[in-house]
Amino acid sequence: MSDDQKPNAADKHAHGAPWRNFYGRTKGKHLKQSQQRYLAEDLAALSPGAVDWDVNPDRAPLDLNALFGDRDVWLEIGFGGGEHLVHQAAQNPDVGIIGAEPYINGVAMLLGKIRAVGGDNIAVHPGDARDLMDVLPAQSISRAFLLYPDPWPKARHHRRRFVTQEHLEPLAQVLKPGAIFRVATDIPDYVRQTLEEVPKAGFEWLAEGPGDWREPWGDWISTRYEQKALREDRTPHYLTFRRI
Repeated sequence: MSDDQKPNAADKHAHGAPWRNFYGRTKGKHLKQSQQRYLAEDLAALSPGAVDWDVNPDRAPLDLNALFGDRDVWLEIGFGGGEHLVHQAAQNPDVGIIGAEPYINGVAMLLGKIRAVGGDNIAVHPGDARDLMDVLPAQSISRAFLLYPDPWPKARHHRRRFVTQEHLEPLAQVLKPGAIFRVATDIPDYVRQTLEEVPKAGFEWLAEGPGDWREPWGDWISTRYEQKALREDRTPHYLTFRRI
């Protein structure tokens, strides 16, 4: 296919969704039988259906009150295996947390953790976070997390990183003024790009000294991705921004 034949952002699928390139895995080699059961039995009840283009082609805003009542709502973008999301939900029962994750194996892992610990304050979007941000009401999210995102280490792939304006501008639109945005990464060049791009989208970096990016947050739980980084002698960075 030639470049002028390739779909662009204005192109539509049959159900009305704009064309969006998606990079990365959506499924691993296999799912355990238990994980298949979690997906079959639990996912539909935890998913905000209005994110689905077939269900909501007009992109009417999600009814967050129907999901979580009058709780504040937080968002985790790419929750991996779900350990941080479940931890935050357990520590903050007065908050509703939506997790977006396209990797279905990770979704299944999260569902298993939810079965183990319970809780009624988690919603799961098993797909592209951009589709979720399409339908989140403006200025509705009080806190967002981007924890050990795919680093896309090759220079030609840096545009695929989440910390580009394609992702950050929609995120800024759904965050309340004063909302906190946390980013954790062990990749120095990801830190560089984050510090360059996030402020352009309407955020301020809250660091006052080295400890503010070298030491984890007080309510932090180390994830499996962080443990892998530490085993491989990579240094975690903890960046905190506030929506202006």
